[in-house]
Amino acid sequence: MRTIPTQGPRAAALAGLSLLALATATVAQAADKAETTDVDQLVVTAARTILPASALPLTVDVIDSEALSQQVGIGGSIVDAVSTLSPSFSPTRQKLSGAGETLRGRSPLYAINGIPQSTPIRDGSRDGYTIDPFFIDRVEVIYGSNALQGIGATGGVVNQVTVGPPRADGVSGKILTQATAGHDLGDSVGGKVAGLVAWRGGPFDATAGVAYDARGAYYDADGRRLGMDNTQGDVQDSKALSFFARLGWQLGDDTRLDVVANRFELKGDGDYVTTTISARNPVPATNGNRQTYLPTTSFRGVQPGQPAANRVETVSASLTNTDLMGGNLIAQLFFNRSRDTFGGDINDTFQDAAIAPKGTLFDQSSNRSRKLGARVSYERAVPGIQGLTGTVGLDAINDRTEQLLIETGRAWVPPTRFQSVAPFVQGNLSLLDDKVHLAGGVRFENVELKVDDFTTLAFYGARKVAGGNPDFKATLANGGIVVEPVRGLRLYASYAEGYTVPDVGRILRAINIDGVDVDSYLNIEPIVSNNREIGAELKRGPFDASVSYFWSASKLGQLLVKNSGGVFDVQRQRVEIEGLEANVKARTPVPGLVVSAGYAHLKGRTDTNKDNRVDTDLDGANISPDRLNLAADYQGGKWGLRLQIQSYIRRDMQDALVKDNFAGYTLADAFVRYQLPVGALSLGVQNLFNSQYISYNSDTTAPAVDRYFAGRGRTATLGWEARF
Repeated sequence: MRTIPTQGPRAAALAGLSLLALATATVAQAADKAETTDVDQLVVTAARTILPASALPLTVDVIDSEALSQQVGIGGSIVDAVSTLSPSFSPTRQKLSGAGETLRGRSPLYAINGIPQSTPIRDGSRDGYTIDPFFIDRVEVIYGSNALQGIGATGGVVNQVTVGPPRADGVSGKILTQATAGHDLGDSVGGKVAGLVAWRGGPFDATAGVAYDARGAYYDADGRRLGMDNTQGDVQDSKALSFFARLGWQLGDDTRLDVVANRFELKGDGDYVTTTISARNPVPATNGNRQTYLPTTSFRGVQPGQPAANRVETVSASLTNTDLMGGNLIAQLFFNRSRDTFGGDINDTFQDAAIAPKGTLFDQSSNRSRKLGARVSYERAVPGIQGLTGTVGLDAINDRTEQLLIETGRAWVPPTRFQSVAPFVQGNLSLLDDKVHLAGGVRFENVELKVDDFTTLAFYGARKVAGGNPDFKATLANGGIVVEPVRGLRLYASYAEGYTVPDVGRILRAINIDGVDVDSYLNIEPIVSNNREIGAELKRGPFDASVSYFWSASKLGQLLVKNSGGVFDVQRQRVEIEGLEANVKARTPVPGLVVSAGYAHLKGRTDTNKDNRVDTDLDGANISPDRLNLAADYQGGKWGLRLQIQSYIRRDMQDALVKDNFAGYTLADAFVRYQLPVGALSLGVQNLFNSQYISYNSDTTAPAVDRYFAGRGRTATLGWEARF
């Protein structure tokens, strides 16, 4: 792979966009004024503009409510839905933790109505499970590094748009019941009930809902119970309770106030274990064996300590005005609080002879984060310049995160404060009767970290670290062009920069040398990644097709590398990724039948010898495999049918950081929906042909015997949903 230059395109983008920045005098956020099934004309709120997707030099997917309902009816989560439908998204781990799950080889930013769900200071990797899918209307996926939503979107944005306010006066709502079973009708059985009720009267409306999801044990295709990830967290053998509420007030014809609240908690039941953890749980263990392809299994037993859990609470207030001095204004305040509880063990990292004899000390950690933020933007046509739409705005966030050890009260990651203030300006110039769009802008990130003095754990030598108050500034540019030479053909090229901080918590907690001062510790410098992309989209007759090629590079990237204690630490190295994505969809002569195919090829390399030239392939913890997707979808009368296949292609990883080749596997899913006189009955089947396979993450990251996990075997979900 060639070295990807960053300064040339960046400088050119800044210079070329300066006129747009100067011309844009006044501020906006997308007001989703109309819904349409045409994705090209759909307003993608995550793009922070009211312009349709066809005017943006981006690769964008919108998973609408129907497609989302199908995928959740098969896999059960938003993460499963996005992973299944997006070829360049890595296979899910089928666990609560999403560590190593990537979009285009980098971490995606999960958001709810634009509110980030990540904990960037200490990444708990639980941000894919922060709201029940029952309350989500659609999912917007923006591919590639960009700073549209601020910190964290180095791989792209996965924005979950919640159900909107009721459209008519009176009472409306929906209810859902589901039952899920795998290997047998014993402990694999799970169930879900959910309900949502909405009321509107004149200018006021209110919506409230609750969802309860009890998951049973998971089994592989050979009938073995899947191993539990008791440390990082598992979604099997768990219960999730989610509450949702929205209050709306139409203050005038153009002005609206919305208050949205969500509380989500998923907790493991702690009924299964995979290994002997301590004398507190003296049961025989059955471990996996990579050499004989025997996956880790689990058996009934009492998990010591608190089971892994995830709790998230979010409240936001949004004021929108769609005709403020001829433009669109949105102002949003939000509060987000999360607590990630990880399971416990007697890991070497937790041992401290000053507390207990080495090899006997049990502990577990809890990652706690609070965010308070504001997002203001304004968009309008720029007076005096025909075809130019300008947006200016300001994002601000204050985050406080710490990781504590529950049993002993030690601080594994000290309390760390993160503050960011980021003004931005965007412009989009329409030329030649909308046949050409020039787009671009800049974002000015101003970040400050504050860390008090602290002492690392005994495992790292009990090093005394001097705190500090480092600050970083970054100017992030984006620019692109969209050309429609003939009706139905769209060509685009773009350059965009994304920004995030590394997992500061992992870096700080792993300091094992004396004399470190946080103010001068280079390993907490920010990650700035760029994304260059060219693409084409064709909509002609029965065909919808798209193809894009991208190059992404970060001078000081972030890799996950396992240490001697089995814990992943962060290493900072140059990273370069490039890839091809192609999709095609065709409406067949059979009315209602649509067939589709998608393909993604990814290649990533990193610099291991610090000479600023990449020399080693990325491993499975840092990049996804190549993939081919095939699907057939039928909608007609009372029936809805879908058959889909995902083929993950084998990969030779002998030149990678971790030399674990990926064997590859192919999975098929099916979904059937039938409209009853009241409601609709559905049946989703995951892994239809009951294929036995080892999950991608387990197959490629030098797994321990207690984490060599197989994927789920055939699993059926029967559901009934009604709207009123």
